[in-house]
Amino acid sequence: MTNQALHISPIDVLMQYAPLTLQQSLSRSEFKALAETFPDLQLERSKNGKVTIMSPVNKGSGKLEAYLITIVGYWVIQNELGESYSSSTGIELPDGAIKSPDCAWVSDQRLLATANQSDDEYLKVVPDFVVELRSKSDRVSSLQKKMEDIWMQNGVRLAWLIDPYQEKAWIYRERRDPQLIEGFSDKILSGEEVMPGLELPLNKLSLK
Repeated sequence: MTNQALHISPIDVLMQYAPLTLQQSLSRSEFKALAETFPDLQLERSKNGKVTIMSPVNKGSGKLEAYLITIVGYWVIQNELGESYSSSTGIELPDGAIKSPDCAWVSDQRLLATANQSDDEYLKVVPDFVVELRSKSDRVSSLQKKMEDIWMQNGVRLAWLIDPYQEKAWIYRERRDPQLIEGFSDKILSGEEVMPGLELPLNKLSLK
């Protein structure tokens, strides 16, 4: 056995096979303890307690994710409205799920509910806006279900699901069917009335 093999941790082995769903359901406190024990793992919890270990994103997805966060963050700085959150943020939803979108924004109005929350806790408020960016290991159908059954059902006002590999984007709005955008050339996603003035040029997000 080589010295390199001796230094491979169980976490490194797990991440080679992620995303993985643990068989045993965990309570919120058990989930938090697991996340604190293994801070290098990106974990999500469904409302029924099932825990998924997410895989690290590849170079292309990481670049696009950073671009998304920059665009949204710049809008927040310019307009001095609400707060934006990165893909590492755990968001605890009313149905008990703990999820981490690739990018999220919370309005000043909704932030009032977090006034007594510690910065050391998960964010306990439903974002007004979220973005999910498909990585190569993600199934589109699973992400669509996540958008509809988790984000929109919990009260997100506007959401984007972006598939850079097939150049498709879905816009989710409250109480409306998702709108499909195909082809990224000369297409722009808008923050609409939720985030007025926010624009995302889709041609910057193609991995096709």
